[in-house]
Amino acid sequence: MARTLFPFARAHAGPFLAAHVEDAGLAGDLSHLREENAADWVHGDDPPAWGGGSAVEVLAYVLWLMDRDRKSTGLKALQGRIWEDGYRSSALRGELYDDVPTALRRWRDEGRRVAIFSSGSILAQRLLFRHSTAGDLTPLLDAHFDTTTGPKREASSYQLIAGRLGVAPSAVLFVSDVTDELDAARAAGMETALAARDALPVQSSHRVVRSFDALP
Repeated sequence: MARTLFPFARAHAGPFLAAHVEDAGLAGDLSHLREENAADWVHGDDPPAWGGGSAVEVLAYVLWLMDRDRKSTGLKALQGRIWEDGYRSSALRGELYDDVPTALRRWRDEGRRVAIFSSGSILAQRLLFRHSTAGDLTPLLDAHFDTTTGPKREASSYQLIAGRLGVAPSAVLFVSDVTDELDAARAAGMETALAARDALPVQSSHRVVRSFDALP
């Protein structure tokens, strides 16, 4: 994602906004961005001025957020829409590790449910798995959660997710490559596993897995 999707969104944000900034379907995303821009001014972060919300003004703020790697709900939603255009044109494909489709099918056959919690929007999640190099994998996923649920580093987000799944937190195994997220999930009562794809030694209080083949 970092090597392909984010650069794609950055490169295509200008043309996308120029073509769609007045679209009714984009109004909600722009409203989120305008509110975040106002909050940044209040906090003294000195973001680009929003003004009337022209395509040029929105682009300046969007690039400012990208430069700071902000987990912005408005930004993530906008990125998802840009990626949607890329998937539709076949300029983008969802790249997954080889063990992921196999694991998803195994879990479905075993009657397990799989949910995604990502800082990327729900739209972006669905697009990636629908247009993956292994085909449409969306039928193998049961639920999607993004930052509208809450921050990924706060235990309350994971408690809320368990509630929406209708299970106790202890019945959920949360897998991530970010230790702070795992700490939050564990604080909420979930089981955890650290995904470490490379061969380098890893020291962690969480179970370490190198492949989804190692997950139950």
